[in-house]
Amino acid sequence: MDNQTLNADILILEGLKVTPQSSIPAFILLLLMYIFIMVSNIGLVVLIFMKRSLHQPMYLLFCNMSINEVFGATIVVPHILRDLFVADSERYIHYIVCVVQAFCVNLYGGACHTILMTMTFDRYMAICNPLRYTVIMTNGMVVKLSVAAWVVVLVMVSIMLSITIRLSRCRRFIDNAHCDNASLFKLSCEDVIINHVFGLSYSLLLLGSSIGSVTLTYLKIAAVCLQSKNKTLNSKALQTCATHLTLYIILVWFAFIIIILHRFPHLSDYRKVVTTVGEVALPALNAVIYGLQIKEIRQKIVTLFQRKGHLQR
Repeated sequence: MDNQTLNADILILEGLKVTPQSSIPAFILLLLMYIFIMVSNIGLVVLIFMKRSLHQPMYLLFCNMSINEVFGATIVVPHILRDLFVADSERYIHYIVCVVQAFCVNLYGGACHTILMTMTFDRYMAICNPLRYTVIMTNGMVVKLSVAAWVVVLVMVSIMLSITIRLSRCRRFIDNAHCDNASLFKLSCEDVIINHVFGLSYSLLLLGSSIGSVTLTYLKIAAVCLQSKNKTLNSKALQTCATHLTLYIILVWFAFIIIILHRFPHLSDYRKVVTTVGEVALPALNAVIYGLQIKEIRQKIVTLFQRKGHLQR
């Protein structure tokens, strides 16, 4: 072994277990997914900012989600792509880089929930308080909601990681495709009960808050729609809420599965696959669901392509 492998600050990532024959197909698939995530989400953000008609709270808040998806995919996917062609024993990562990646991964995961909560609040105001919507959902309120969505998670993840990095390390093997908080504190031989308690408390608080707020909001929206005889209002509410709810349910299922699998070390291979699928599938679905299901954005995309077709002719 060379000097680098003896360095205590150099960790080894297990990564995905892929056979040599499937390395190239897996690389091409992940690369295409990553390119789609970047192009679609960045394209939606640019489209929303360029088109004044899309300068509405719902779409401006949605930009947070697209930015977060690009951020999350960029933190994880390039590392996985690199490691696909690296031997298991040579998948090195420096401890500081691992801590930064863990911080970003947990920030991304938490922000998914808080951003969706702000979007839920926007839908609640639009459907349940339409007369006050323009008064409450001003640009200033959009900025406050966006800042709150990021800052709350930023503070909680900072506390969580600060509890983890204080631990001494007696191991160098990361049993995951990328670094996260749970993988980091598992490197220690000290008592990590505080890390488990805080990590689970944070996860339960985040999931509980998001599930509670989304459930109550949609029950209220459903009640308003049932009482309303306005078919146009009900149709639009169903369209936007179904889009939002679909993405949220998928997100919650992935979150629960990953949290549960982290508590069963012998299921680490399944956890790595689920985590990787979540890192590429959710950002891609985000762009597809919102980009194609929301009428205003779909019309803008169709119009944009039609104009390009006319110009080429």
